Amino acid sequence: MVVATAGARCDRGVHPLVSRLAAPAATSASLARLGSATGALLDLMAPGECAGCRRPGAGWCRRCELALGRLRRAGPRVDPDELSAGAAPPTWAWGAYGEPLRTVVTVWKDEGRRDVEPVLAPLLAASLTAAVAGAGWSGRAVLVVPAPSSRSAVRRRGDAPLLSLAGRAVACVDRAPPGASLRVAPALQQVRQVADQAGLGSDQRAANLVGAAAVRHGWRAVVAGRPVVLVDDVVTTGSTLTEGARALHEAGAADVVGAVVAVTRRRHPRAVTRR
Repeated sequence: MVVATAGARCDRGVHPLVSRLAAPAATSASLARLGSATGALLDLMAPGECAGCRRPGAGWCRRCELALGRLRRAGPRVDPDELSAGAAPPTWAWGAYGEPLRTVVTVWKDEGRRDVEPVLAPLLAASLTAAVAGAGWSGRAVLVVPAPSSRSAVRRRGDAPLLSLAGRAVACVDRAPPGASLRVAPALQQVRQVADQAGLGSDQRAANLVGAAAVRHGWRAVVAGRPVVLVDDVVTTGSTLTEGARALHEAGAADVVGAVVAVTRRRHPRAVTRR
């Protein structure tokens, strides 16, 4: 059973094609067939340029579809050594944060290109499916909680794009573990002002977010005793997921894991001390 937020949709005309990017058996040959139907549908909505390469024309071009497929990770589980936040919850990611995905996320989130959600949603859906299965939550009612946006970001953008993406991703999940039900719950909020994470080092990111998140009063009873998948678009150090998981645990969540579209490639993976 899958429950999405009101108005969320998967756009099934797009999802079966784009979802080949998320399928375990995806190959170069299958990726080469992603073009026509996806591009035709998105072209009806697009403002005249590709969201990945910004070339004039289709809203999502075949060149970028093929490039996106090359970013898919061999395994969705993120190794803790890929993150500098040692307390980050177990996390699953569809792919690496490289081009054209980096530009797609930027134009989707900060430039109002909500028309590319049908590209991103199946990728987040694949991470959600892997997270619920990896956590062993078959037969459980699972909450899908988006990482909170700051009030200033919501005012600037005019909406909360991650909430919309989470709802569409849940609608795209068609291989959830047996008996598992997914419900999107906008339970987290930021309770103090934080600096923009861009440009901050790992220690600065962690300090910037400590104590910044809390579960909304009306959602505490819903969160208590439930397993939760905390979702975000990209994970870099794991600080956002760490703070969100802390707040959810304080509200009584039974367990928390993370699911994201992509993970940033770290230049210097965290050193492992051996004794």
